[in-house]
Amino acid sequence: MTDNFSKVAKTGDIPDGNMISVEYEGEPVLIANVKGEFLAIGDECTHAGGLLSQGYLEGDFVECPLHAAMFDLRTGIPDGPPAEEATQVYKVIVQDDDILIS
Repeated sequence: MTDNFSKVAKTGDIPDGNMISVEYEGEPVLIANVKGEFLAIGDECTHAGGLLSQGYLEGDFVECPLHAAMFDLRTGIPDGPPAEEATQVYKVIVQDDDILIS
């Protein structure tokens, strides 16, 4: 099952309510810990290219630090302007204490 997945972090790297940026296949990816569930989306805001991982985690959403665009961590869909395009969503599995994405 993990053939197409790559290890990008350890669970201990991301305490509950926090997020980090990792590189996956040459792209920045945000990984967030939401109440023990690890979620991953593209780390660049589709509106102005700001790094979402430098923004604010609010439940299942991340707010871009540049213009306050909100992105759903489960779907990558923005919750209204100024962003209009969704960001990439990655599948996440946790194996022992390793976080893998695809």
